[in-house]
Amino acid sequence: MPKMKRNKSVAKRFKITASGKVKRSHAFKSHILTKKTPKRKRHLRKAAVCASGDARRMKRLLLGG
Repeated sequence: MPKMKRNKSVAKRFKITASGKVKRSHAFKSHILTKKTPKRKRHLRKAAVCASGDARRMKRLLLGG
């Protein structure tokens, strides 16, 4: 039986922390930045933790099974 492959698109977007949580980046940070306030852009820079329901699905895609 062949190996289970991880989902490459998910692997580029999410990381698993040492404690097992799923880390993600914020959306709305790539373009049209002139109308967004500096405070909003600064907060979008920081990483966030996935919601528990999404995290379960992302772990399954990241670990290939």
